[in-house]
Amino acid sequence: MKKSWIYIFLCSFIGYSQTGGESVFNFLNLSSSARQTALGGNVLTILDNVNQPIWNPSSINNSIDNNLAVNYVNYLADVSITSVSFAHTISRQIGTFHTNITYLNYGKFIGADETGLETGSFKAYDFMFSLGYSYNILNSDFYIGANVKVINSVIENYSSFGIGGDLALLFSNEYVPYVFTVVIRNLGYQLTTYDNNREKLPFQVDFGASYKLENVPLTWYFTIDNLQQWQLAYSNPSNQLVDLNGNVTQEKISFLDNAFRHISVGAELFSEGAFNLRFGYNFRRAKELRFIDQRSFAAFTAGFGLKMNKFKLNYSFSKYHPASNSSTFSLLINLN
Repeated sequence: MKKSWIYIFLCSFIGYSQTGGESVFNFLNLSSSARQTALGGNVLTILDNVNQPIWNPSSINNSIDNNLAVNYVNYLADVSITSVSFAHTISRQIGTFHTNITYLNYGKFIGADETGLETGSFKAYDFMFSLGYSYNILNSDFYIGANVKVINSVIENYSSFGIGGDLALLFSNEYVPYVFTVVIRNLGYQLTTYDNNREKLPFQVDFGASYKLENVPLTWYFTIDNLQQWQLAYSNPSNQLVDLNGNVTQEKISFLDNAFRHISVGAELFSEGAFNLRFGYNFRRAKELRFIDQRSFAAFTAGFGLKMNKFKLNYSFSKYHPASNSSTFSLLINLN
């Protein structure tokens, strides 16, 4: 049976943050945290959320000790993402470790042979387990962190395993209102392949910053992603122009157009209160998912957080297409 077309479809479907076909395990770049998704999807400098270290291991600290998070994403169609994060401080000398399990379920598919004869249904899923650790550099406000990831992807009777990792450096001082970080994400190797074609992991280098205003209960978040690859924009055949003589003019990508595709921003109101409001904007998503003659609002994200004693409930709303929305739910529990 030939099901390579299914694999191509799935990779392009979830790999919006990578150019289609250039990498494998692109689900590693999908956020399952409601707080992060509401702030634009690429936030790197949240320090009090147990879901953050899967994106930035240097954010692991003792403030998330014995914190548990359960997340669910109603993504698109029958696709869903479930993840669980937990952090525990071994001791003051050893520090805090973080672990995460992420499971992406694509639902059921109907298999068929080369003649179109149905052969039954099958499933497809992606799975990832990670273990992370962070260390405060002696007598400084800098933290270094690392994640190790075990990755598995299954499509019917085809499967692939991989090993990956993240490295990060973060600056944080409780007496200053800003945080900076640099993260190298998805270093690694595809151990076993679907066929004989070995592919790269969705490697990227990101820079993140946040700034908390002094007299207003507002925190700004700013991310520049994919620093390892300048050219993110490519001409869209749907945007080409044809004159009366049949001459075709391809879409031109300006310097600013390409530059802004690296940027996402977010804002969180009442970040330390019992109720939070969050908004985000992803410039690349705005360009790649827009319609020519219609606004899709694909770049905007929003959400809220509600704190009740040892429980926190976060929700985010994303829109990728006028016909479909995506919701993310996160329940955080302080087990101390």
